[in-house]
Parts: sequence; structure tokens; C-alpha cells
Amino acid sequence: MSYSVGTDIFGKDLDLLGQAVPKIRRVAVLSNPVGPSQPLTIKNIKAAAQPLRLQLLLVEARGPEEFDAAFAAMARERVGALFVVTDPAFIPHRARLIELTARNRLPSMFTQRADVEAGGLMSYGPNFPDMYRRTAYFVDKILKGAKPGDLPIEQPTKFELVINMKTAEALGLTIPQSILTRADEIIQ
Repeated sequence: MSYSVGTDIFGKDLDLLGQAVPKIRRVAVLSNPVGPSQPLTIKNIKAAAQPLRLQLLLVEARGPEEFDAAFAAMARERVGALFVVTDPAFIPHRARLIELTARNRLPSMFTQRADVEAGGLMSYGPNFPDMYRRTAYFVDKILKGAKPGDLPIEQPTKFELVINMKTAEALGLTIPQSILTRADEIIQ
């Protein structure tokens, strides 16, 4: 089971963010530059932003000690929203990221539901319970004698859009009905 979701997901993330906050033109992209897939990820995000006519501000942070400087750069550049590229270095510091996002009044797009449950505005990404079930399927096959090298590699096939309405309200945003009807979950 691969977490890789393909390049199209970044266009979907940015498009949903643009629909939720129609006036944005500048979006900060927060990423960890030392992640092994970061060059390709950033390249794909840039490509996804072009047809949406979004200007990107690429902001890097290797961990929480660099969050304050990253958000200061976003404030200086007057970005209208934030897209956070999920990284293992960020996950344990989710609360701090959400706090800084709220303090800076930035509508935010994440790729994992847990970030929205913690107070982020929106997420669009793989449905992890579905991925875990598929992983269990492969474990079962291996335990029954299948050779791991003979099994196909699967990418996620189920994705979910989660919206935090408390966060939208705190930001003074009215999420369009067209997005709300597509949401898999709306957190009140």
C-alpha cells in the first residue's frame, strides 16, 4: 500500500481552497525541504497552481523551531491562504501549526483529516481507515503465504473532504454550498 496519491491531488487541494476563499490570489505553501519527496511535490504544486492563476509563496520549515519565521514571512508577503504539505516532522506539532494559522487568520488547506479536527479549515486527502483496511488485506495475503514481491502496489482510491465550520466562522468565511455538499464531513 502506497501513500502516494498522484500529482492531481494538489490541483484538487488548491482548487477547493480557491473555491472556499474566492478572493485569494496568493497562497503560502508550507513544506519541509528535507523530505525525500519534496522537490517533486513542490514541482507538482507549482504546476497545479498555474491554471488556477494562484501565486505561490514557498515557505520552508524543518520543524517547529522554524514555524514562527515561516509565519512571519507569510505575514510580510500578505498571503491570503495557506496550504500545508503534510510531513512527519509537522504531525507531532499539529496544535502549534493550527495555533499559528488561527493567529494569522489564514484559511488553511491540509491533506489529513486530523488537522481539520484540530482546528484547520479544510483537508482533502486519502481516507486513512480505508487504507488501513487495504493494508490488512495485504498482511492477510502474506500470512497465508503470498510473496510480497508478487503483490501489486496500490494507491489510495478513497479520498475525503473535511471542513471545519467553527474555523470558517472564526475567519468570517462563508463556505459555498457547492463545497459543503461535496464534503464527506462537516465539523461543527
